[in-house]
Amino acid sequence: MGRYTGPKARINRRLGTLIYESAGVVKASERRDNPPGMHTRGRRPSNYGLALKEKQKIKHYYGLGERQLRRYFDNVAHKKGNTGEQLLLLCERRLDNVIRRCGLTKTRAQARQGVTHGHFAVNGVKVTSPSYSLRPGDVITVKAKEKIQHLYQRTIAEAETQPADWLTFDAETLRATVQGMPGPSDISFVGKDDVNTVIEFMSR
Repeated sequence: MGRYTGPKARINRRLGTLIYESAGVVKASERRDNPPGMHTRGRRPSNYGLALKEKQKIKHYYGLGERQLRRYFDNVAHKKGNTGEQLLLLCERRLDNVIRRCGLTKTRAQARQGVTHGHFAVNGVKVTSPSYSLRPGDVITVKAKEKIQHLYQRTIAEAETQPADWLTFDAETLRATVQGMPGPSDISFVGKDDVNTVIEFMSR
């Protein structure tokens, strides 16, 4: 799922949520907000269909593949607390998600691309895995190359994003610091209220 390159507006329409957030995709989604394909009035999706739809939202939103989502689920399945929240909090700590939430990129797809191209370092060490899980005290910096620095400075100047409470970001030095662990109120996923449906689905 992290490599999905198909029509993103169609995914937004199909899932009924603004999963992909680039300007062009948003405009296309607004022009045609109904689901793609033939429309059958009065047809109500099954519980299985609803759970599958919610799972697809998580996969597209965070850029996860099926195996990766399953690994995250197995990681939190036996922990104390709400399993759905634990799953989403694990996703929130991904490097690509944190870069997006700091405003360094406009979308998570852009953040993933920047990470795989080696634009970012964590604690001074280049990281090329978008799924890298961050911990309190970790410091994210942008590669000290003029063109790359200007690219992200321009994005920040155009962005209206405010970092989450568990993150701090210095726009001048392009330096982000993880101050603590995210909590339930820090989850950015638009379908977090329905995540337990996915947990039940994956627990079968």
